[in-house]
Formats: sequence, structure tokens, C-alpha cells
Amino acid sequence: MAKTKTTTEFVCGECGATSPRWLGRCPACGKFNTMVEEIVSPAEKPAAAKKQFTGGRAKPLNAISYEKYDRTSSGISEFDNVLGGGIVKGSLVLLGGDPGIGKSTLLTQIAAHLSQSRKVLYVSAEESCSQLKMRAQRLNLSSDGMFVINETCLDGIENELDGVEFCVIDSIQAVYTDDLSSSAGSVGQVRECAAKLMRIAKSREITFFIVGHVTKEGALAGPKVLEHIMDTVLYFEGENQENFRILRAVKNRFGNVSEVGVFEMTDSGVVAVTDYSGVFLSESRGEESGSCVTPAQTGARCMNVEIQTLVTKTTFGQPRRMPLGIDYNKLVLLIAVLEKRCGLALGSYDVYVNAMGGIKLNEPACDLAVCAALASAYLGVPVDKYTAVFGEVGLTGEVRAVSYCEKRVAECVKMGFKKVLVPAKNMKSVAKYADKIKIVPILYANTMIKNLFKE
Repeated sequence: MAKTKTTTEFVCGECGATSPRWLGRCPACGKFNTMVEEIVSPAEKPAAAKKQFTGGRAKPLNAISYEKYDRTSSGISEFDNVLGGGIVKGSLVLLGGDPGIGKSTLLTQIAAHLSQSRKVLYVSAEESCSQLKMRAQRLNLSSDGMFVINETCLDGIENELDGVEFCVIDSIQAVYTDDLSSSAGSVGQVRECAAKLMRIAKSREITFFIVGHVTKEGALAGPKVLEHIMDTVLYFEGENQENFRILRAVKNRFGNVSEVGVFEMTDSGVVAVTDYSGVFLSESRGEESGSCVTPAQTGARCMNVEIQTLVTKTTFGQPRRMPLGIDYNKLVLLIAVLEKRCGLALGSYDVYVNAMGGIKLNEPACDLAVCAALASAYLGVPVDKYTAVFGEVGLTGEVRAVSYCEKRVAECVKMGFKKVLVPAKNMKSVAKYADKIKIVPILYANTMIKNLFKE
């Protein structure tokens, strides 16, 4: 069958104005760099050729049978946990991260493990096949079921997918389709290639692992529709100078979106970390003021994270507030509560807050621990290293109940902590741990300060 000829036009992403050629400035709305190339659908079919739709196809939800998704292990336990228990057949997984963070290394290890029993295709659009072979030898990986191709045209990639169950695209910004005249990596190319890969994955039940570049702001490059199409979107984060990496799920249709995986870069590749005490807790905690430990719930697991703060007299007219891993607006709110409700005059001090290990604490349960760390830094009195704190703080200074309280206290018991400060409204659910750890109910933030520093 002859291929239907398609044409393209440029459409403004702001107002929808069209142009036969690219323009730097939209003539309709006046915005710059908003013209995106799009495929123009062929002429409309005759009325007789149109597909006829009939009613009555909708079914009651109770009449629809439940489909259980079979999951396949990737060979790396932390990666499986972030995905929700394993790889789902026919899904699209987008992995983003900074250059050199280890995206290709991680996917090479996963592809080598899967290829031991299944056919895997690794599409290296940015590297040569010999470079991929060199990486596999460095990681001591070898498998006859792993096929490698250096191809950037999506049509050529599609012809190689016969019998393939898992496919790695490295990267989506280097792949293009002949249907568009724009260069690879443009907004139109990324969107069309992702849409085609989605149709291939769902129709042929092939699982795709797609590498995505990120911008200098840290967001995935390309149109936002790229993330909407994907079943799972993962971010691989960390500093190139450090060995530890954090894999974070920001979207997952088959699992929890707040799951976090911890990895270590070694000479033999990416290794899963199961003991988090060396990552999120410092060895010298409790010796200096300004730090406090909180049991943070990330997805289905709970891990103790140390929050470190530094309070110094400001030399400028306006004091600075610089949080890492803590929301800026939340920090400003907690500082106001400490000033008004607890009498800590932080208005003339610079405040710096850091969550250890590069983890992001977005849940309200870490509020009380941030307040404890700030009070410790302000008063110059350290918090005991075997004391943990958690709870949500309201504007009135009240400590509100939080979810997963029992799980948090159980994690503190497991890690050998001797004392934990919990919201008073959660006391009933954790009363059974009273013989294993000292549990202190806290109703207001100023009560927490008196308990920790004025005993």
C-alpha cells in the first residue's frame, strides 16, 4: 500500500495561529519562539468512508473484568520498588537526569539482565555500538539476547522490533521521524516520536525504556505532552562528584508516585542501597546544634532523614532563607510560627536548611523536625542523636496528626532510637511501642522546644 503523503505546518503554541513556514515571532499574538511544526492530516475522507459509530458500547464499571499486570524483575531491587514492584509489560518508562549521572549505565545493566531470558533491543542513538560494548565490558555484562543498533530514524527502529519484548531508546531527543522536516530534538519531533512509540508499545506489547534529556532548570526537555504520554516518569538525581544517586518517580500509572530508590555508583556499575543510615544520617549528629532526625514516608517505605540547619546573624538589610530539600514557602511559614508562637527572634538571622542525602521532603510530617532543628541552631543546644521528631505544624503553633504514625515509630525502634516526639492526637495508634521507645506526645510547637532544650 502506498504511503499517504503528509504535509506540515507551524502552529503557535499560545494562540493557535498557523503559518506555512517557521517564524520567530507569532504574527497573531506577538510571542517569540512559540511556532511548532505539526503534521497536517490528509484531506477528510468522503462521507461514505467515514467510520460509523453506534451507541451502547459503554459498560458498567462492575461488569469490567479486572486485569492483573504481570511484572518482570529488572535485576535491581531499588528500581523495581520505584516502578511499583517490577516492569509492566507494554509500558513506557521515561528516565531523565543530568548528563553523566548514570542513566545509560543503569539501563545497560537492566537490559543485560532482561536479555538473559528475553530478547532485548538497545537503540543507541547517541553512541556507537563499540562504545556500548566498551561500557558492557567495563561492567562485566554479557548476554546473547541483547541486540544493539545505532539508529536515529524511528522507521528504521520499528523494522528491528520483530520478536523484541524490551527496547531501550537512548535518547528520545536524538530520534526523528521522516514525517517532519524539523531536526531531531525539536518539540514536534519529540512529540511525534513519543506518540508513535506509545502506539507501538500498546499494540505490540513491547516495553520501552526511553532516556530523556533535561534542561538547565532540571525539567525534562521537550513538550510537556512527552510526560503525559508515558506510563512512568523517573528522575535520576545526584551530584557527579558524589557516589550516591536518588531515583524518584514523579508519575507512575502502575504504582506510587512518591517512591524513592537509592543507588551507589561503583566500579562495577549502579548498585542498589538498602541501608539508608549512611546516606541520610551523618555520623556526627548530636554533637553540634542545628540538626534533627525525622522518619520520612516516601511511597511505601519509611526512612530516617536528618535535617540540618544553620542560623547566622544577617549582614544585609533582608535576611536570607535558603532551603535544600524543603519547600521555601513552608520554611518561611515555620519561621513565622517560631517567632510568633515560640518567641524565637529569627527575623534578623539568615536561615539555611538542608535535608541530608539530596532527598526532597514535601510531606507536612517533617514540619516539627524542621522547627526542632531551627530551635537547636538558634539556642545553640544540640538534639540528642537518638531522638526523632515528626508532626505537622499549623499557623497557631498546634501540632496536628499525621498519617503512617505507627510505621514511623516502628522505623525509629528498628534504627535504635530511644525517644520520639509525636503529635498528641496520634498517641493511641503508637501506644503499643511504649515499652520499646520513649514516646512523648506534643500538642504545641513551644511544648516541643521545652521538652528538647529546657528539661
